[in-house]
Amino acid sequence: MNAATLAGCAAILLWSTLALLSAGATRIPPLQLLALCFAVASVLGLAYAALRRVNLLRAARAHRGALLLTTAALGAFHFFYFVALANAPVVDASLIAYLWPVLIVVFAGAFGGARVTRWHLAGAALGLVGAWVVIASRGALAASPRYLLGYAAALACAFIWSGYSVANRRHAGAPTALVALACVAVTLAASAAHVMFETTVQPSGREWQAILLLGSGPVGAAFFLWDHGTKRGRLALLGAFAYAAPVLSTVFLIAAGDAAATWHVIAGCLLVAGGAALAARAERGVG
Repeated sequence: MNAATLAGCAAILLWSTLALLSAGATRIPPLQLLALCFAVASVLGLAYAALRRVNLLRAARAHRGALLLTTAALGAFHFFYFVALANAPVVDASLIAYLWPVLIVVFAGAFGGARVTRWHLAGAALGLVGAWVVIASRGALAASPRYLLGYAAALACAFIWSGYSVANRRHAGAPTALVALACVAVTLAASAAHVMFETTVQPSGREWQAILLLGSGPVGAAFFLWDHGTKRGRLALLGAFAYAAPVLSTVFLIAAGDAAATWHVIAGCLLVAGGAALAARAERGVG
């Protein structure tokens, strides 16, 4: 496993902390929270670019396609995610949105030029089942036609993130620091939307702590790590490994006392681990 694949795995690990950290800022309206988190990510990203001595304006001119792709993916994914949660039960929306890892495996072989074997596909499918077992344990599945808008938005999330992850490989020459400008653009867009549609809530000291952790982790550094991982790592392997995120997320919530340990979690862990093992086995035969 190369360093870029490990970077992608680190992004997955950070995403698994999203639910736990978000629990500390539930009073903050979603668009305001998004704007604040991406503002933190922007500051850290700009600092990273300065340390790496990357001229972001020059990089943006040289890699307009990469900047447009990343900005559109980050903005569109979060927009449709909020639409999904507003128009469908969270369990239903999560089950559909988490099609993105298996779609990465499929798209990597069909459009990304990656060698995808039946073991990759089997590993991703097993991981999907494991993730669904864990997510479904959080509540009853509604599966009602009245939530079609939410379901469509969640499906859009799956296609947007998987499509971005595979298409990003075509921009391997673009510096990862360029993600900082995408974060700035999303911050501005989310701030404008917040002013138009929400009432501002003043965060408390503890909420600011949650915002800083979110913006520096799952809604910050994770995007930079994922950018590097999808450009130079093993896409099919990352797709299979991505199903660890909802399982680890539940484990973290259990450890914090915010969720109960059930057989669903144990079964999900075993299924996701088995899927990852199958995908890792496939990598032995991939040069």
